[in-house]
Amino acid sequence: MARIERDSLGELEIPDGVYWGINTARAMQNFRISRREISVYPDLLVAYAQVKQAAARANREIGVLDGERAELIDRAAQDIIDGGLTDQFVVGVIQGGRAPRRT
Repeated sequence: MARIERDSLGELEIPDGVYWGINTARAMQNFRISRREISVYPDLLVAYAQVKQAAARANREIGVLDGERAELIDRAAQDIIDGGLTDQFVVGVIQGGRAPRRT
């Protein structure tokens, strides 16, 4: 089974059981540059998760993020820190377009 997601370019089927969505699917289709998924660098994933976790906690504390969302982000980040969800990081390490030319 798959779910259908839409963006300004149209629709795409997204596999069931993944946390990522249409933006990641498009990146996987269009930017296979490095052929090395970011998940091969677990320390980098942990660092990203620590930053997200700290941001969620800080934003909850100052009242710009509601407690429920902050808690969900906190738990997901902790799962990544503990070594989980690695299979959800499927985009390439190097990703992006060509830099504009200077004239």
